[in-house]
Amino acid sequence: MQAKPNGLTRRLAALLTRRHVAGPAWWSVVSRLPVYLMSLAMVLVVREQGGSYAQAGLVSGLYTVGMALGSPLIARWADRRGRRTVLPLTGVLYPTALAALVWTTGPGDWAQPLLAMLAGVVLPPANACMRSLWARLPLRDDERDTAYLWEALLTEVLVIGAPLMLAALMLTGSAGRALTVVAVIGGAGAIGLALVRVPEDTDGAAGAEAAGDADGETGRSSMLGPLRSQPMLALAGVMVLGAVPIGLMTLAIPAFVDAHGSRDSTGLVYACWGVGSAVGALWLGRSQSEVAVHLRFPRLILAFALGTALPLLATSPLTLALALAVGSVPIALTAACEMTLVSTVADSRSLTEAFTWASVATVVGDALGQQAGGLLMEPAGPRGVFAAAFGMALVAALVAFACRGLLGRDAAVPAPAAAQDR
Repeated sequence: MQAKPNGLTRRLAALLTRRHVAGPAWWSVVSRLPVYLMSLAMVLVVREQGGSYAQAGLVSGLYTVGMALGSPLIARWADRRGRRTVLPLTGVLYPTALAALVWTTGPGDWAQPLLAMLAGVVLPPANACMRSLWARLPLRDDERDTAYLWEALLTEVLVIGAPLMLAALMLTGSAGRALTVVAVIGGAGAIGLALVRVPEDTDGAAGAEAAGDADGETGRSSMLGPLRSQPMLALAGVMVLGAVPIGLMTLAIPAFVDAHGSRDSTGLVYACWGVGSAVGALWLGRSQSEVAVHLRFPRLILAFALGTALPLLATSPLTLALALAVGSVPIALTAACEMTLVSTVADSRSLTEAFTWASVATVVGDALGQQAGGLLMEPAGPRGVFAAAFGMALVAALVAFACRGLLGRDAAVPAPAAAQDR
C-alpha cells in the first residue's frame, strides 16, 4: 500500500498528478471557467451594446433561470448516456448560443434574452460530471475527501480568478470578444473532459442503462430524481438554508462599506471573504478528521454560523474585512463535506444529477438571501441584515443536527468500491 503523503498540498499534488486523475481534473478546470463569470460578462456586453441596466439584468437573469431549469435535465441525460455523449454536444451548443447572442443580437431584440436562456440551459455539466467522477474513481476514502476539498478550493479560486481573467481579456478587446473567447475555452474544456480516458465502470452510464428496470423504485423517472431520496432531500434542504446567509451578506457587505464612505474598497473586502475560506481549507484540511462525515457536517455548519456573527462586531471596512476573513474559515470545508455527503447518500446511478441538484439548492438559497437582504436593507440597515444572516445560519445548523441520523444512512445503491492498493 502506498504511504499517504503528509500535508494537504502534498496530498493534492499526489492526487492531481496521478494517472487517470490528472486528465479529467485539469480539463474540468478549463471547462468551468465560464461558470463563475458569465452573468457578469453578459451585463458588460449588454451595456457595451448601449442597453440599459434593466435590459442587462433581464438577460443575465434569464441565463440564470435557464441554468436552474435545464441543468437537472442535462445532468440526468449525462447519467443515462454518459459524459461522452452529453459534454461534446453541450460543449458546442453553449459557445454557439453565446456567440450568436453577442454578434447577431442587440438590446431590445427578442432573440437576445431567448439566446441567454438557451445558453443557460445547455451549459455543459462539467461541475457535476467531475464531482460524480470523483465518487466513482478508485480512490481511498481519505483521497476522496481530499478530492472534494480540492473542488471546494477550486470554487474559491475560480470565483476570484475568473473575473480577473475576463478583465484581462477586455484590456485587449471588447466585452463581447472577451465573452466569446471564454465561452469557446469552456466549450473546448467540456469536450476535453468528455474525451479523456478514465478507468472502466467510472462513467456511470453503463450501470444506469443496466438498471433501467429499477427506475420506478429509485425515482429516476420522476421530475425530482435523486430528491426522491429522503437523505438527499434533507441535505438539499440544509444546503438551501445554509446558502441564505451567503445571499444576505452579499447585500450587506457593500452596503456596510458604502455607509462608511469607502465604496472603492468593496472589492477588497469581498476578496477577504473568499481568501479566508481558501486559507481555512488549506490550514484545517491538512489532517483528515476521523469523525464520520454525517456527524462532522452539522458541526461545520455551526462553525459557519458562528463565523457569520463576527461582522456584527465590525466598526469599519477594515474590521469587517478581518471579520469576514476569520468567519469564512469553515466555508470551503463545509462545501467539501457537502460534496462527500452527496456522494454517499445519493443513488450511484444518479450522481451527476444529484450533484446538480446540490448546486441548484445553493443557488436558490443564495437568491432567496439576496432578495430578503434587499427587502431588509432599508428598514434594518447592514447590521440588521448581518443579524438576519447569523439567525438563518443558526437555523441551518439546527436542521443539520436534526438530520444527522438521516444523513448517516448508506446510499440506496452504493458507489463502486474504492481500490485500497495500487
